[in-house]
Amino acid sequence: MDGAYLAVARLRKPHGLKGEVVAWTLTDEPEQVLAVGRQLVPVDESGAVIGSPVVIERSRPYHRHWLLKFEEVDSRDVLDEWRQRLFGVLQCELAPPREGELYEHEVPGTRVLVQGREVGRATGLVGLPGGGRLLAVDVEGREVLIPFRQPIVTRVDRAAREIEIEPPDGLLEL
Repeated sequence: MDGAYLAVARLRKPHGLKGEVVAWTLTDEPEQVLAVGRQLVPVDESGAVIGSPVVIERSRPYHRHWLLKFEEVDSRDVLDEWRQRLFGVLQCELAPPREGELYEHEVPGTRVLVQGREVGRATGLVGLPGGGRLLAVDVEGREVLIPFRQPIVTRVDRAAREIEIEPPDGLLEL
């Protein structure tokens, strides 16, 4: 998997008239990952390359997002075409997940457990406007959304592909 690309940013919209674009970061380390000089590659949801690489010329935090300026990209029209496009870097260039963490692409198919008993399989993560995430879980053919945070998520085991949860009463029955 070291040759695989992982999405690190999703472009939102052009910003101003100087070729900057608002980007939603998909990394816990945007200062390092979106640093000046970093090459980003357009990728699809699976991490497959779908375009030519670009190099970050300027980068800075902007509210809950980042403003990026790419070398040789000055056209607002080009940036407008890139709305919602994912950009990635090689996985081997990123710090590996810390203990108790997963890459987002590893979430689908992960077993979801309550007190050691499998209750379903994760199908992915759903982003919330405030920055939080919900874990989408297939529970007997129904999708259940579970806040992906402590104290509900009690353990994440990347090697075993397991997520242990302590849901509030009735959450899995919704």
